[in-house]
Amino acid sequence: MVTLKLIFWFCLGLVFYTYIGYGILLYAMLRLKRLLGKQQAEPLLPADKELPPVTLMICAYNEEEIIAEKMANIRQIDYPKDKLCVMWVTDGSNDGSNDLLRQYPEVTLVYSPERRGKAAAMQHGLQVNKAPYVVFTDANTMLNAGSIREIVRQFMKPGVSCVSGEKRVAARQAGQVAAEGEGLYWKYESTLKRWDSELYSAMGAAGELFAVRMEHYREAPGNALLDDFMMSMLIVKDGHRIAYTSEAYAMEYGSADMHEESKRKRRIAAGGLQSIWWLRGLMNPWKYPLVSFLFVSHRVLRWSVTPLALIALIPLNLILIWLNGGLLYTVIAILQGLFYTAVAIGWMQAKAGRKSKLFYIPYYFMFMNFNVFRGITYLRTHSHSGTWEKAKRG
Repeated sequence: MVTLKLIFWFCLGLVFYTYIGYGILLYAMLRLKRLLGKQQAEPLLPADKELPPVTLMICAYNEEEIIAEKMANIRQIDYPKDKLCVMWVTDGSNDGSNDLLRQYPEVTLVYSPERRGKAAAMQHGLQVNKAPYVVFTDANTMLNAGSIREIVRQFMKPGVSCVSGEKRVAARQAGQVAAEGEGLYWKYESTLKRWDSELYSAMGAAGELFAVRMEHYREAPGNALLDDFMMSMLIVKDGHRIAYTSEAYAMEYGSADMHEESKRKRRIAAGGLQSIWWLRGLMNPWKYPLVSFLFVSHRVLRWSVTPLALIALIPLNLILIWLNGGLLYTVIAILQGLFYTAVAIGWMQAKAGRKSKLFYIPYYFMFMNFNVFRGITYLRTHSHSGTWEKAKRG
């Protein structure tokens, strides 16, 4: 029974640390750093004529419906037009995307007739690029006007060779459960990224908005499911930093429904598992002491062992009650029962298109963890290709 109790408390501690404890510890470390360290002044941007050339790259597949809105958004970006190259890379598009893009004189169009995936599309575009900085964004995300100026400013900080902007998720209409749940998750995730960055470096960048210094660019594998994450973390592996800023953000609508959101989550989970294996060297605390702590705590645990520990708590708890482990285990079992009852109610409300935070937060939490298991199956069938089926947005 002692062994069972040790395993139970290890699993419980792992779940707590991954989703709550890491944030608490990270915040405490930041407070200590702020007290003991010397605050560096934020860099100031030079005059417009001294700003560096930047390429804004959009890799797209059959995005003709969003091109007009995206180009209108790009035209309101506050960056010298003679310093900004707008590059669209259409990866195997067979709709009217290319014809539409040719109507915009400021667009550099790079076309591949074969659909090979986003990582391959990035490589194709970078063969044409001449700018020292490249900003990547998606066709369906809209950037704030000052985003590129803010990204360039972040590159002026010591050791920064990649910049991650903030992803913001909007619901097209009130009560859209998938979008609102995704938005809630990204608020929490953005806080952790900001703290990671302040302590040392963000642990990866999201494809909605990130940028690289081409001098330190590393190519992601062509079959990478999370090409943006791999590309950014290879820069960290080489000893450079990822800066995170909420002043440069990409706004997009959330998934149309939970089925579509599940497509995204299982692909991300599969890509996470794939990336953990490729980046396993970063878990060496002797070679990467601070990076290994951040990487394991923020990424590895939630994409691998913690979902297993979360599920294992149920049978372990029941066995300990059956073996008369003590009143404490009965209390924990009751709490688990209440939690999963809330999950079930949240699931039923989501199916009906309704939500309340009391039930929706537990449901969305389990929804994310459940899709880690689905991601294992997805990885087995998609590990040789970087293409995927796009999730429909709301």
